[in-house]
Amino acid sequence: MKKKGISQDYWGYIFLIPFFLVYFVFSMWPLIQTFIFAFKEYYVDTGSISIFSKGDRIVDNGFCALGNFKAVMGSDGEFFRTLKNTVVVWLLGFIPQIILSLLLAVWFTDLRLKIKAQGFFKTVIYLPNVIMASAISLLFFLLFTKGGALYQIMQTKEGESLLTTVWGMRGIIGFINFIMWYGNTTILLMAAIMGIDPSLYESSQIDGANPTQTFWKITIPHIKPILSFVLITSMIGGLQTYDVPALLAGDFGNPKGSVKTLVMVIQTGKDSNIGQTAAVSVLIFIISAVLGFIAFNTMNERPVKKKKKNQKLVSAYPTAKKQQSSSRPAKG
Repeated sequence: MKKKGISQDYWGYIFLIPFFLVYFVFSMWPLIQTFIFAFKEYYVDTGSISIFSKGDRIVDNGFCALGNFKAVMGSDGEFFRTLKNTVVVWLLGFIPQIILSLLLAVWFTDLRLKIKAQGFFKTVIYLPNVIMASAISLLFFLLFTKGGALYQIMQTKEGESLLTTVWGMRGIIGFINFIMWYGNTTILLMAAIMGIDPSLYESSQIDGANPTQTFWKITIPHIKPILSFVLITSMIGGLQTYDVPALLAGDFGNPKGSVKTLVMVIQTGKDSNIGQTAAVSVLIFIISAVLGFIAFNTMNERPVKKKKKNQKLVSAYPTAKKQQSSSRPAKG
């Protein structure tokens, strides 16, 4: 008699059960709750004491339609200011990151240059990505704060340091994001370039194309999928920027709130008006989805549809063949 047991076809699904359980409990369910709270008047009643007092209670006044979204995007304009700050800080890090990563990826994959010790250079480039953002932020804070090693060198004429000026603080945050992520982007772009057929580069050299023409006509078109991936993931991560600005400037994004990001709004309001902070989270989700969709469709070419003219020629082919056979001279 055959022993009854679980078919081997189902073992893969069984091993996936822990992942789906953890994902649903810690990711999917909080996401669903966020969307629910965004449409409810839901907040913490702190009374006149601290929010950590035992007297705090959750107040749920029920469904409020788009009330939270109207309040968040209201007349004070904080949402749009923080959105602008978030985009500016992201661009300050992403633009030099993608330029330098493209240059390094092309140099390291160019067989004509014959760069030695590539493994060492790749390790050095990727190393900052391994270090925690909090450690790098603390390092820069100690360097540029009053009494730091670079405080006197980078001090302005008005006696201010980079940490107390708007563009100084934005520049430091952008530079930290650039240092942390350009190595990861370089590795991805190198993998994409190494996947291009070498015969294309050989043909371009035979035809007399210079390196600039080869870069724009062969390299860039063939790595567009990876470029779109880098752009979309970087953009989503940029909209969720929190750790570096918060450690350097605090949750209020000083100086003058110039580096207060969207996630800082969530962090400062999560212990009071939960409904409005959930609305901010939903807006970040919508903005990320829309920008990601636009970037994906812009970077990736759609397949060209067959023209109706070709279909008519194909359908007319049998008739043309009959006419051709009838026009042949008869034998004998």
